[in-house]
Parts: sequence; structure tokens; C-alpha cells
Amino acid sequence: MRRVIVDCAIYRAGRRTKGPADLSDALAEARATGDAFLWVGLHEPTEEEFGHVSAEFALHPLAVEDALKAHQRPKLEVYDDSLFVVLKPVVYEPESDRVSSGELMLFIGDSFVVTVRHGVGSPLAAVRTRLEAEPEVLRHGPTAVLYAISDAVVDHYIEVAGELQVDLEELEADVFAPTGGHTARTAERIYTAKRQVLEFRRASGPLAGPVARLVTGALPFVHEEAMPFFRDVQDHLLRANEQVEGLDRLLSDVLSAHLAQMGVRQNDDMRKISAWAAMAAIPTMVAGIYGMNFEHMPELRWTWSYPVVILLMAGVVVGLYRLFKRRGWM
Repeated sequence: MRRVIVDCAIYRAGRRTKGPADLSDALAEARATGDAFLWVGLHEPTEEEFGHVSAEFALHPLAVEDALKAHQRPKLEVYDDSLFVVLKPVVYEPESDRVSSGELMLFIGDSFVVTVRHGVGSPLAAVRTRLEAEPEVLRHGPTAVLYAISDAVVDHYIEVAGELQVDLEELEADVFAPTGGHTARTAERIYTAKRQVLEFRRASGPLAGPVARLVTGALPFVHEEAMPFFRDVQDHLLRANEQVEGLDRLLSDVLSAHLAQMGVRQNDDMRKISAWAAMAAIPTMVAGIYGMNFEHMPELRWTWSYPVVILLMAGVVVGLYRLFKRRGWM
């Protein structure tokens, strides 16, 4: 258990205190005074490892199953003895310009908080450090932990959305540059960016429902005094979701513009090919006529026939070239 329990502490009146090493004794001590709670942090526990924790805190089997599988949408579920919340933190990787998401589960109950982290992007260490520096906030118990983690996750959504906005502006500039958007990888880059935005939407979009329920304040183990704080989280989440929707629409517009540019370039290429074919057709036609093996053909015995025909073909080709050039086909 030492391997999966990242941190475990009793917080009394907003301050961290030392408690028993045994989870059962620590939880009993936290409940004994009424002004304390136990916060246990786990990282990717196995079924056997998490079984001990779930038994100590009487967690619901369905919530335990969801916490172990770790492929959940953001959600909030109410059980008899606990509140189960799923969050999906996101991380922007500047080296690859990609967005990756992790999963963070919270069990909120009577005088305890159990957090289960899967993957990357979970801001638990920073949140715990910040809360321990603000005892006036932490003294509100498990509700303060739920608010602080939700606020940190949603605020990071806005930061990641800003990074994606910068990438999209660079991609847009490349597509609409006079010499840009010509490579075969341009469409691939646009589709890759859309996949990053889709990964972001899977994390931020479904979270609107759970946050809206937290705003109402009609949930067990959540203090009604926390409603204004969760409204602030909701405002930030709406802003993040609006940014994501705007990014997705702009990417669709950029892709449509790129495909339109490709169509225009193909038309230009076809016009040029057609123009060159038309210029080549005139000498081919004349040479084909004079290549026929007829005995009686005009100009066959005329001394100037060959240079006149050559000059005629060259003149027609030059005339066609100037005509196509004037019309923008060349």
C-alpha cells in the first residue's frame, strides 16, 4: 500500500496533523472530533490494493469499479455513503503539440476524501500544497478539497486552450501564406489539430453537467456555502468550452479553405496543361497532314514550302501562348 498511497494525512481546523498509520484508526480519529477529515491520495491502484481502501471507507462497488477501470467520462454520482466525482485533467505537450488527458476520481464522504489518479495531468500535489498554505479554506473540509481540485483542473483547461489557439494561429498563417499550404502534410496537420481539440472536448464538455449539479448545492457532503465558489468554476468551464468550440469551428473553416485552395491550384494546373496541349496540337496537326504519302499535294515542289510551314506553325504557337498568357492560363 505504501507504493500506491501517494499521500495520507489528517487535517484538523485546516491544518495538517500527524495521525495513525492505519487507515481505519486514522478515519476514526478524524471523525471523533468533528472538525477534521482524512485525505488519502492513490496513484493507479490495482484491484487488490484498492480493495483494502474501499473496505475501510465503505465505498460503493460500482464507484470502485469505475475508479479501477479508469476509462470514464467526467461525471458525478451520489451514493449512500459517499459522493463520486470523475474529472479528466488535460496536459499540453509542447514538444509534439499534442493534448493528452488523465483521469482523476474523488470519493467525498463523512470526514474523508479519497483521490485516485490515473495517467498524467492531475494537479493533486500542487493543490494539496496550496490548500495547506490556506488553512481558512481547508478548514471547510472535503468540500474545500473538491472545489480546489475542480478549480485547478478547469483553470488548466483555459491554459491548454490558449496553447492550442497559438498553434492554430500558426497553422492558419501557414495555410494562407502565398507559398504555404502546398505540401501534402498540410491536411494531415489540420486533421491532427482537430484530433487534439476532440480530445480536449471529451474532457471539458461532459464536465458541465456535474459542475451544474454542484452549483445547486443540493448534494450530500457538499456545503451550501460552497455554491459561489462552484459558480466560479462553472464560469471558467463555460469559458473553456466556448474556446474549444471556437477552435473546432475555426479548424473546420481552415480545412475548407485549404481544400478550396487545392481545388483552385488543380484548376490552374489543368488550364496550364490544356494550354500547352493546345499549342502542341497545331504543329502536330500540320506535321500530320504533310506526313501523308499522297502523290498530288500542293506546295510539294515549291522551294519555300518547308520554311513557310515552319514559320506558320511557330507563329500560331506564339499567338496561342500570348493569348493564354493574357488570360492568365500560363
